[in-house]
Amino acid sequence: MIYNSALDWQNAVQKRVVLFGMSGLGKTHVSNMLRASGDWFHYSIDYRIGTRYMGEFIEDSFKREAMGNPFLRDLLMSDSIKIKSNITFDNLAPLSTYLGKPGRADKGGLSIEEYRRRQAQHHRAEVEALLDTPYFIERARHIYGYDHFVCDSGGSICEVVDPADPNDPVLSCLSQSALMVWIEGSDAHTDELIKRFDRAPKPMCYQASFLDAKWEAYLAQHGVDASDVAPDNFVRWTYAQAMAHRQPLYSGMANWGVKVTADEVAAVKTPDQFDVMIANALERST
Repeated sequence: MIYNSALDWQNAVQKRVVLFGMSGLGKTHVSNMLRASGDWFHYSIDYRIGTRYMGEFIEDSFKREAMGNPFLRDLLMSDSIKIKSNITFDNLAPLSTYLGKPGRADKGGLSIEEYRRRQAQHHRAEVEALLDTPYFIERARHIYGYDHFVCDSGGSICEVVDPADPNDPVLSCLSQSALMVWIEGSDAHTDELIKRFDRAPKPMCYQASFLDAKWEAYLAQHGVDASDVAPDNFVRWTYAQAMAHRQPLYSGMANWGVKVTADEVAAVKTPDQFDVMIANALERST
């Protein structure tokens, strides 16, 4: 770890962290708070994925839809209009919409083959965006004058690393550049996230082997063909299993840094309180 004690952290001229954990436990909330203080640079992995690495895929999907409309097709073919993604830190809908859900086309679903292709695109993009972290640390300092840096990772970070591999390229890169901080949720948090997801199911990223196993299990358990799967039903059915699958991966990643609880994060309202929380986590780890 780049900070070996609470004192190291408190005395550091440059404070750099990578926040990771389940979506919905406060990573982006805390990152936004730190950025708003004026002293921290906020690097959003999902934003980087949706702009630098998947922006063209996303915009091409918009254009394909527009080409199906004769009026818009004529305007596109004559370069009379531009279709752009307006992704922001707080609105990642273009990225999640592109990822989509597998299942019936008449319910907005993608074929499983296309879904797998987009999942693979996201996997590659997430790895590249994470490996860009040291570049953005230096960019934040030399261009914008920020010493403090928070990397706001996506919930699927655990799907693209191997915490048990001491030479994992992504985790090695991140841990050498910043302090890895796991935001650990309780069973109650997980239950609430499952209920929230059930009300509004969203696209997710999975390890390829996990997706293949769950897809085949869903078809067999529900007695349906791939062409008859209701997209929302599949992602609802998979969500709790995906959370259980990710928990030990997050826990293994915590060995590369420190952990804090979601309740601790929820209580943080200022950068000073954030500093104290990280110092306490380092104290516990040593």
